[in-house]
Amino acid sequence: MHVNNYNSKQSVKEVAAGYLKEIRELAAVPYTVMEVCGTHTVAIAKNALRDLLPAQIRLVSGPGCPVCVTDSSDIDQFLYLAAQPHVITATFGDMIRVPGSQKSLQMLRGEGADIRIVYSTLDALDLARKNPGKEVVFLGVGFETTVPTVCVSIEQAQKEDIRNYSILSMHKLVPPVLRALAEDPETEVDGFLDPGHACAIIGSEALAFMAEDYGMPGVVTGFEALDILEGLVMLLRQRDQGRAEIEIQYDKIVKPEGNRVAQALIHKIFEPVDAAFRGLGIIPLGGLGLRKEYADWDAAKKFALPEFETVEIPGCRCGNVLKGQITPPECPLFARKCTPLSPVGPCMVSSEGSCAAYYRYAQRSGI
Repeated sequence: MHVNNYNSKQSVKEVAAGYLKEIRELAAVPYTVMEVCGTHTVAIAKNALRDLLPAQIRLVSGPGCPVCVTDSSDIDQFLYLAAQPHVITATFGDMIRVPGSQKSLQMLRGEGADIRIVYSTLDALDLARKNPGKEVVFLGVGFETTVPTVCVSIEQAQKEDIRNYSILSMHKLVPPVLRALAEDPETEVDGFLDPGHACAIIGSEALAFMAEDYGMPGVVTGFEALDILEGLVMLLRQRDQGRAEIEIQYDKIVKPEGNRVAQALIHKIFEPVDAAFRGLGIIPLGGLGLRKEYADWDAAKKFALPEFETVEIPGCRCGNVLKGQITPPECPLFARKCTPLSPVGPCMVSSEGSCAAYYRYAQRSGI
């Protein structure tokens, strides 16, 4: 439950000061917190929260940026598909510059491939309506937050019998990747700021196993600076009281049970499948694939895509960043060979990537 005991007449500065005072009081010994979501990473860097926290509190990034965790083998499948004649590839903007083993979608588009940036899955479906002689493939990248909109597009395509529209699903699931982190002996994390957006769909109950099975507490947190500070207070109070629970700070959006309607829709269209995560390898049932009933809209089946090997980028340590083992400045390429204008790894490409956030905001404060 919320810890906010401050009255409505207090300014944001006063409320923040109260949170920071309590954090300092509770931070007697070191405590490492992983912010799972890329939006948290950006908010923390943008608001210079690391500068305000006591030295005992260490914040590390996690595998919650969907672009960042997309494996190079998946990118190479995107590239293979986009290079096919009579194919229009539809994607969100962040994916366009993510490097595969040889090139990126942006480079392929420069070579003549028909790759379109869209703002929703319904935009992609509309491309299929307007281009009946082309195959339109939407690249499905994201965690549970964006999956319901993909489901809606597939249902609509089925309803209208639009057969030249399909999804290449590389969707990921939050609970399996957190379990993988909990079971990794190299993970040195005491508590988690859990993703508010994904938990709006899956609910906090879906993460209860982290506390029950592994003794790792979490707080589902919003994305404003005050939300994050309150989330940290809630985590530290758990430690002080000897508790390990999954609590909700972002209770204006997130319910323990989540969004049952969205969950039912996802379950109807998709099923869990093994998935490759950058830096983490294959995570059992860590992704989503279309059920056989929707095979007509499954690009992986429609195009019989080949399998590609994971290729590591020389010198890039995005995988270590995504597991919270290092901070971006500890990567030898950071701000040298790897910058937002010339990214080497995906964590510098995505607007929610930890490296991009550090480069844009944290360097100003000398972090």
